[in-house]
Amino acid sequence: MPTATPTTPLELATALPARHYAGEAAHARDLRAVFGRSWQLVARADQLEGAGDHVVDTVGRLPVLVVRGADGTLRAFANVCRHRAGPLALCNGRGARALTCKYHGWTYTLEGQLRSAPEMQGAKDFDVAGIRLPALRVAQWQGLVFVCADDAAPGFDEVYGGIAERIAPIDLAALRFARRDHYDIACDWKVYVDNFLEGYHLPHVHPGLSKVLDYRAYDTELLSWKSLQHSPLRDAGGTSAYGEGQAFYWFVYPNVMLNILPGRLQTNRVLPLGPGRCRVEFDYFYAPGPAGEALAAVDRGFSDEVQAEDIAICEAVQRGLESGSYDAGRLCPKRESALWHFHQQLRAAYAADEAA
Repeated sequence: MPTATPTTPLELATALPARHYAGEAAHARDLRAVFGRSWQLVARADQLEGAGDHVVDTVGRLPVLVVRGADGTLRAFANVCRHRAGPLALCNGRGARALTCKYHGWTYTLEGQLRSAPEMQGAKDFDVAGIRLPALRVAQWQGLVFVCADDAAPGFDEVYGGIAERIAPIDLAALRFARRDHYDIACDWKVYVDNFLEGYHLPHVHPGLSKVLDYRAYDTELLSWKSLQHSPLRDAGGTSAYGEGQAFYWFVYPNVMLNILPGRLQTNRVLPLGPGRCRVEFDYFYAPGPAGEALAAVDRGFSDEVQAEDIAICEAVQRGLESGSYDAGRLCPKRESALWHFHQQLRAAYAADEAA
């Protein structure tokens, strides 16, 4: 079988080989070549409303800190003190007046400038004014906050541009955060993403979901850094938790899903925890008011059902990938185009990493 490359057309495509889904080397490469070089969803805007509000996270292997400055500007830094690599914050917080290293007390302004370094008077040619925290790229969009640790990565608008216009008149920023669920799953993060990117499995894995999505009209659109799966909703007898209208399932490379349905948004963030392990975080947003509260109460059980089905099949697939009996199978051009698109992006990222 010919080896697939970043330019292999869909009609000839095979899935990403099994070796990319297991082992410490594959995990380390994903952190470096994929997560360390892409835009990552790290926070909600409502967590960073006031001066000194801050959020901590990790992008690839880099600890990051996002903070709202006294001037109202949102900034992102490496959460690593310039003295001996201690953390400036250990958890999310509100209203900090400065950023103080938890190891030796070096203190930085909210703009990242070193302000004081205790007991450093005896250090020759030590210049407080010349030390700053490394700044990272940061963007706020539709009530969400993103960070990128790589200056060579595409601009934020290139990656997320066009989504708001495509779903208009839906205004995601008008929705209100309701809750977060997370699941730790015994599969590589890419297995979960692969599963999201195709409706091929719907009739076989999700009997309940198949009743409300019109599989015959299920369609996929490919864009440069993202893909969209969408389908009309079938509210048979008015009993569906999803209601009427359109279901939009956006995927943005490499690990963010935006599930947009009438009156609600669900963001999914898929995070690698180690070889063969990942965490999926689900944040739920609804329209404010009684209607949104009622919707949140109705669809929680349905969402839990779908996630349980996905987790079971993803963990089974991971066992198959690690079995030694599988390498890479042919893709279905009609149903797996978004999966092919994602795998081509991964192949390009791996090739760039090898060339670096």
